[in-house]
Amino acid sequence: MSVSGLCQICESRPAQERCENCGTLACDAHYERGAGLCADCSARADPTDHRDVDVHRF
Repeated sequence: MSVSGLCQICESRPAQERCENCGTLACDAHYERGAGLCADCSARADPTDHRDVDVHRF
């Protein structure tokens, strides 16, 4: 993806990517490429949080 501007997290490096979750422009140091998330969203993501999963209990 082509983005221009400074990283909105460190505000010192050129942004290379845009977070798929919040749209924040991020440099390589503040972007988790595998997840497609900025460092802030990646830090908030909890893979053990299952509240969004539908659970049917009988």
